[in-house]
Amino acid sequence: MTFEPLFGVIAELLDGGYPAVAVANPLRGVRHDADHLRAVLTGIDGPVVLVGHSYGGMVISNVPAGAADVTALVYVGAFAPASGESAADLAGRFPGSSLGETLAAVPLPDGGTDLYIRQDRYHHQFAADSPAQRASVMAVTQRPITEAALNEPSGEPAWQSLPSWFLFGSEDLNIPVAAHRFMAERAGSRQTVELPGGSHTVAIPEAAALVDLIRAAAAST
Repeated sequence: MTFEPLFGVIAELLDGGYPAVAVANPLRGVRHDADHLRAVLTGIDGPVVLVGHSYGGMVISNVPAGAADVTALVYVGAFAPASGESAADLAGRFPGSSLGETLAAVPLPDGGTDLYIRQDRYHHQFAADSPAQRASVMAVTQRPITEAALNEPSGEPAWQSLPSWFLFGSEDLNIPVAAHRFMAERAGSRQTVELPGGSHTVAIPEAAALVDLIRAAAAST
């Protein structure tokens, strides 16, 4: 359920003197993944801006506000849950998500289920504003998320005490645009960027817009 590393975003941040770490999200469960991220943060010195895409928004929201030196949160086509809400709750709160009908389930030995987006549906569902060839590679290399992770409720979210910024596409088929707008307003977003025609992975073709937002978050804190 993740997309390929944002080379353009990372390269531009590094060129601008911003250190960057692309943390591998385990995609096993909200608390599990947030604990993993918090462990990574213990090895980073200095102020940290956490940037989360899609389910990654659940994860950055569940890193305690006092963990490391996190100063800001940037949500990129991402979930920003309140306490008790799951990704599935938020995706279904407003009409427009067609993710469920594109998923393929793989049973796990522990009784759980991994979820993938079907390769033949990936381009339209996940990355319609990226070239088809690129989306086909993303589809092949996608990492699965557990069904349990999408249904696990959030704890107290960090956005209640940390400033947040939001970027999303108007044609996101995973998280309806109405949900994005609702979550950004509820979190008191310092700046909300809605990109017309943008897909769930709008930050791939619109890398510059995301870099500008990360810079704004870093500068303001």
